[in-house]
Amino acid sequence: MRTSIWFWIAFHIGVFIAVGIDLFTFKRRGRELSMRAALQRSAIWVLVSLAFNALVWRIKGPHHALDFLTGYLIEYSLSMDNIFVFVLIFAHFRVPPRAQHRVLVWGIVGALIMRGAMILCGIALVQHFQFVLYLFGLFLLIMAARMFFGKHPARDFTETWVMRMCRRLFRITPEFYGEHFKARVDGRWMLTPLALTMIVIEVTDLIFAVDSIPAIFAITRDSFIVYTSNICAILGLRSLYFLLAGLMDRFIYLRTGLAILLAFVGIKMMIADYLPLPRGLSLGIIVLILAVTIGISMLKTQKQVVAEDRK
Repeated sequence: MRTSIWFWIAFHIGVFIAVGIDLFTFKRRGRELSMRAALQRSAIWVLVSLAFNALVWRIKGPHHALDFLTGYLIEYSLSMDNIFVFVLIFAHFRVPPRAQHRVLVWGIVGALIMRGAMILCGIALVQHFQFVLYLFGLFLLIMAARMFFGKHPARDFTETWVMRMCRRLFRITPEFYGEHFKARVDGRWMLTPLALTMIVIEVTDLIFAVDSIPAIFAITRDSFIVYTSNICAILGLRSLYFLLAGLMDRFIYLRTGLAILLAFVGIKMMIADYLPLPRGLSLGIIVLILAVTIGISMLKTQKQVVAEDRK
């Protein structure tokens, strides 16, 4: 079932309007998001995505709607691991909370463009070379093993290849100039630490996309569902960051849960032609993995939170 070009156009118009409203309301606030405001905005983005899911149900049918919901849940949960790395990056560059908003906005714009291009390439590969799905499945299993047994990313980004390349190509000032990415210092234009932060964020998101985009192909090969589920998950990333940035120490088993999720998706992709799983069962397993992971993490860290409150 091919998706009408008008549905594609309507989706992008809706995205531009939603992003414009979100940016306008944030600019009127004149300050960074509080925990309560971030919770409200995150809830709004989720509700908007669920409303679009209902529209997919109405136009394309329940099977496509269930695929969208499953893909959205996978991409949204993987975004939580992105946020952990974003916290480390902002802490390393000592980015003021107010300036973090601008980096995240441009980071999301870049992510939309990069993921759109990668999804189109992935769909073309799958359509012409069916065996690519098995490679995707094997890749997800490898990434799941690395996430399960590996450690969190290093907190020092100074000597990464991205930073070394930036130092070779650009003049860089160590001082922040408000929310500007460049500044004129002693008559010469230089990049600010905020620009370096954005570059590292963009490269990091590209690396994460290599994991997340193959995962969605285990759920569906419909280009519209793959693309829209990714975009809807990314759109709520900025609000989710401000909501979870201060709570990441409580999600101690998050990477373990995401590793299990990636392993399940990889196996599902590799056995789909021989033992296809019902859509409802796949969604239920994914929800169960995330619920158990988050629940155990919160219970495990509850005593620590209580002890800190008593101090």
